[in-house]
Amino acid sequence: MTLNTAAPTTPPRLTSLAHGGGCGCKIAPGVLSQILKKTSGFPMPKALLVGIETADDAAVYQLNDEQALIATTDFFMPIVDDPRDFGRIAATNAISDVYAMGGTPIFALALVGMPINVLPVETIAAILQGGESVCAEAGIPIAGGHTIDSVEPIYGLVVLGLVHPSRVKRNADARAGDKLILGKPIGVGVLSAALKKDQLSAEGYAQMMASTTQLNKPGIALARLDGVHALTDVTGFGLAGHALEIARGAKLRVHIDWARVPLLAGVRELASQGFVTGASGRNWAANHSQVTLPDGFSDIDIALLNDPQTSGGLLVSCRAEAVTEVLSIFRQQGFAEAAVIGEVSDWPAGLTLR
Repeated sequence: MTLNTAAPTTPPRLTSLAHGGGCGCKIAPGVLSQILKKTSGFPMPKALLVGIETADDAAVYQLNDEQALIATTDFFMPIVDDPRDFGRIAATNAISDVYAMGGTPIFALALVGMPINVLPVETIAAILQGGESVCAEAGIPIAGGHTIDSVEPIYGLVVLGLVHPSRVKRNADARAGDKLILGKPIGVGVLSAALKKDQLSAEGYAQMMASTTQLNKPGIALARLDGVHALTDVTGFGLAGHALEIARGAKLRVHIDWARVPLLAGVRELASQGFVTGASGRNWAANHSQVTLPDGFSDIDIALLNDPQTSGGLLVSCRAEAVTEVLSIFRQQGFAEAAVIGEVSDWPAGLTLR
């Protein structure tokens, strides 16, 4: 008997092949913390300006007095069914980590794992073409990569970039009195949950694509501002998780004015209908002991606060005097919903919602 290993005529939905999608399939923060505690330490060279110590967005290694190399990798399973769109989102998300360090990307390597007996080569090629199109927009080539035959479809990039050593923006350098600015509205996880259940409108899908494929290029200009102290991007651990990374790194208190946090249109209504991801609950389970909520903060608000973002916005901690310039940079580069959402104080490390 001969087994038929050819891909089916009608390929399955990409999201049906993955147990999780986008940054929502990250290992839960609590589990990740336990794993990293069991890894052996190694003396870090002085040239390594940023390593794993504060869970920053990328590693940074100083090459000389004028250049530091940024190195990052990011990959995940499908968050959408259109293969080209999947590639675009994954590539945008991976490149974002270079921008979040204040750097300029220089080239990428592709990471590809595909169920080759399930997906036709045309679908796989479209995923890669989507990633290439975003790299072209960022002005970088995909210079190589690695492929494997995988049970679930996986795509992402290794991205390298450059930054002046004095302009590296870590997530741990916020200062008391800083204002917090968020570059993109949140709610991508809610939209993806609705999409997976065929309940996302065409307008909702268009909104989701516009957000997740918008490159965080303002990070380059923000790094040149002395008034910008800390920078990160909001991804799989949600707004609460990444705000806590800033708080823990600086040993300060982050305050978020929840009413000022921009939301993608319709996500509150979708969340109230039950379209939330499992990652939202895992994020909250890991972080709730470090978060102070106001009276009346609803379960829907908690879900949105912890909603995993895929290719989310930059979160900026800057001097109050720099707010106008920071917002101007965002506006000039097409981030119309960038907003001041809170501030940093010298209270004990943690996060307070108000």
